[in-house]
Amino acid sequence: MDSDLMLVVGLALVAFGIPALVSAFSDSRPPRAAAVAFVLGGGLITYAVMTNPGGYEVGDIPDVVMDVIARVIR
Repeated sequence: MDSDLMLVVGLALVAFGIPALVSAFSDSRPPRAAAVAFVLGGGLITYAVMTNPGGYEVGDIPDVVMDVIARVIR
């Protein structure tokens, strides 16, 4: 897997974990799915940042996301 793809998948997992966390707290149940999404997403993001030679800057993230989406569509 490419480091750009790992970054985008990690960001998506963290983004999907936020509504799961809110839903779990509003229903008074333990946020297990949200915790798994945050751990996996955070791990993927960390691994992507560490394996990319130049690293990522905050301004690079939209370009990386669009590049990955363009590769998937092609």
